Amino acid sequence: MNITLEQPVHAAAIEKLLDSSFGPKRHTKTVYRLRKNVAPVADLCFVATDHDQAGNEVLLGTIRYWPVMLGNAVQALMLGPIAIDPAHRSAGLGGKLIRHSLEAAKALGHRIVILVGDAPYYVRFGFQRDLVSGLSLPGPVDPSRFQGLELVDGALTGITGMVGRAKPAKVRTAAAMATATASPVAPTPVAPTRAAAKVTTLPLFAALLPGGDMDAPVSRRRLRRAAR
Repeated sequence: MNITLEQPVHAAAIEKLLDSSFGPKRHTKTVYRLRKNVAPVADLCFVATDHDQAGNEVLLGTIRYWPVMLGNAVQALMLGPIAIDPAHRSAGLGGKLIRHSLEAAKALGHRIVILVGDAPYYVRFGFQRDLVSGLSLPGPVDPSRFQGLELVDGALTGITGMVGRAKPAKVRTAAAMATATASPVAPTPVAPTRAAAKVTTLPLFAALLPGGDMDAPVSRRRLRRAAR
């Protein structure tokens, strides 16, 4: 048996296992509202697999984590769904997947994990109801099944409010990335400003310069000479 990161090739088998474990109407549950249009945390989605006698890979179990927001301010993880093939449910495989994934989450720097599940089962992994007593979910849930775990001591202290969906990450298209990494576009050349023409003082205006008489009459002969 191997525990590895989930790959696209596992998708069909995972959906089949989830349907058989939780029923085809599982998408109507409150926790699925928090997963709608949000991708799971790829680094924390694990599968347990083995090989049959013909050498084909067989899915034995799956576990996923989703990003959520607590009180619209604090990032956290929501564990689930986790599903184990009926033939292997008594072999402790579920516990192995949970411990393996929680260790990975802590190593990646995550601080808080919440879930909706059977309290007597999850308490062995450190989940507690009182840690999320100040939080609420966006739909009907048995309060005793809503639990939290601190991967860092005190991470849930004082956290209150509604649990909400994480904002979907913006996908950068190849074209946008190419534009962002391309060399800067050269600025459009601007035509140089033409210097003002030099003004030559004509004799006409000599009389208006300092020392001249602005009110003195100017003869027509002087005007004609000034215009030449």
